[in-house]
Amino acid sequence: GRLSFPTATAAAATLASCSIVGAFTLNPWFGVVATGYFGLTITYSLVLKNIALVDVMALSIGYVLRAIAGAVLIGVPISPWLYIITSLGSLLIGVGKRRTELALVVEANPDLEWRTQQRGVLRDYSVHLLDQFIAVLAPSTLIAYILYTFTAMNLPTNHAMMLTIPFVLYGLLRYLYLIYNSNLGETPEEVLLIDKPLIVTVAMWLATA
Repeated sequence: GRLSFPTATAAAATLASCSIVGAFTLNPWFGVVATGYFGLTITYSLVLKNIALVDVMALSIGYVLRAIAGAVLIGVPISPWLYIITSLGSLLIGVGKRRTELALVVEANPDLEWRTQQRGVLRDYSVHLLDQFIAVLAPSTLIAYILYTFTAMNLPTNHAMMLTIPFVLYGLLRYLYLIYNSNLGETPEEVLLIDKPLIVTVAMWLATA
C-alpha cells in the first residue's frame, strides 16, 4: 500500500515492457516465450486463479514456460521429457500448495465462512480431494523421471543416469513429508532453500548427474 495505484500501474507496465523488449533482444523466440508467460501471469491473476483445477494447471504451465525459456535462450533442443516431468512436478507443487493453504485455514476455523476471506478457489477444493490428486501426481512424477533416465537421448548408453533415481525418490518423499507433517507446502520455493535434507539431496543429485 505504499505506492499509489497509478504509480504502481505505471511501474508495472514499464518494467514488463522493458523485460519483454530485453527478452526479444536476447533471442526472438525467448521474447515470444516471455510474452506468453506475461500473458499467462496476467490472465491467472485476473481470471484463472478463481477456477478450480485450472488454477493449478496454469501454475504448471508457468513452470514449463520458464523451463522452455531457458532451453531456447541457451540454444539446446527441447526434450519431450522436459514437458512431461516439469508439468507433473509443478502440478504436484501446485496441488501441495493448495493442500497446505486449505489445511491451515480449516485447522484454524472448520467453518466454511473463512473461505470468503481466503483464496476464493479454495471453496471448490477439499483436503481429501487434494490428497487424492497428490496420490496420483507423486508416483506419476517419479515414474516419468525413471523412464527418462534410460530412454531419453543424449544420456550415457550404460544407463548410469539411473543412479540419480534414489535422490529423486527421496526428494519427493521428503517434500511430501514436509507437506503433511510440517504444513510447509504453501511456500515451495522457501522449502528448497531452508530444508537441509532437501538441499543435500539436490547437491548429491547434481554431483551424481
